[in-house]
Amino acid sequence: MASMSLSFPLSVVVIISMVCIHKVECVELNVGGDDGWVTPSSKNQLLYNDWASKNRFNVNDTLRFVYKKDSVMVVTEEEYEKCRSSHPVFFANNGDTAFALERPGLFYFISGVSTHCQRGLKMIVKVLEPDSPPPPRMESAAAALFPAAAFVPALLLGLLI
Repeated sequence: MASMSLSFPLSVVVIISMVCIHKVECVELNVGGDDGWVTPSSKNQLLYNDWASKNRFNVNDTLRFVYKKDSVMVVTEEEYEKCRSSHPVFFANNGDTAFALERPGLFYFISGVSTHCQRGLKMIVKVLEPDSPPPPRMESAAAALFPAAAFVPALLLGLLI
């Protein structure tokens, strides 16, 4: 009886640990690398979308925009295409902006200076859906909680035969 009373709490702890432990890792990425958020040369208008496509963005990651005499805005897809917004979702012009990616989906970034945006200072970021651990199988959870329960179907089957 003593071993049963010890195995039950231990089983519960093991199951809860397996279900609850989920590695969360957040990173801060410098947009544009060492160059920062600057107007690309005329030969490289896809600079920032190329940069974004080489990175994986997760919920709670942070994008750091470093720039001079410019700004960064989060806008709708339509405003992104037009390179202008009178009501951005987010606006900053302090030269060193951190933006937290708080949800999965697409984010549209543009420069607040329309001529800079038209020259390629804009970017689309896709934030991935968060990973979720697979749910435990019910029979495995029951067997871990009640080790003797694993023998019940076999016992019943033996009685029926």
